[in-house]
Amino acid sequence: MNLITLTEWLSERLKQPLPGSAAHEPLRATPAGLIKPKFEHTLPPKPGSVLILLHEDEGKIKFPLTKRPEYLGAHAGQVSLPGGKKEQGEDYIQTALRECEEEIGIHRSEIKVIGRLSEFFVIPSNFTIAPVVAYITSKPEFIPQASEVVKILEGNIEDLIKDDAVQVKEIIAAKMFPMLAPHFLIEDEIVWGATAMMLNELRMIIREM
Repeated sequence: MNLITLTEWLSERLKQPLPGSAAHEPLRATPAGLIKPKFEHTLPPKPGSVLILLHEDEGKIKFPLTKRPEYLGAHAGQVSLPGGKKEQGEDYIQTALRECEEEIGIHRSEIKVIGRLSEFFVIPSNFTIAPVVAYITSKPEFIPQASEVVKILEGNIEDLIKDDAVQVKEIIAAKMFPMLAPHFLIEDEIVWGATAMMLNELRMIIREM
């Protein structure tokens, strides 16, 4: 598999029905203790999007993820895809490209959009996320946004689609909730929750090739 073959195939496949919840639910973390998180939202979900940016490096197809800093919030310290909240006047593609440029320094003019995965509701932060799939033809030079990105990781598509790519481990979410978390291990970091659920949809789709 190379980048051209994959992106050409994905550009057609993403126009067809997507796995959606059939890919998301197997990767959903579940409470593992007596203390269970409760999320009660009075406002409608905020729209946002993330970017799965494919590129080729030494014959391997990779994609960047970011590790968030520690802070008081539902996703502190977690690994996520570049992305964020939609701003006024933007569509989901414009949001994903802007956030990618801001967070990891890849200018939107270099990015070629292929399509999108299923929209996804992130319960803890009350966001509805549109995952955008895109690619870049050159090897990117990442510039992490100091205030939002502790480090940039690179996932490998070959590893993502392996039979044993999904692992399960008990973790502590938000520093207080024990959760049994299906996850991917990328550069020794546990990638779980919404990010893992969205990546699993891409994984299921690519495994159809």
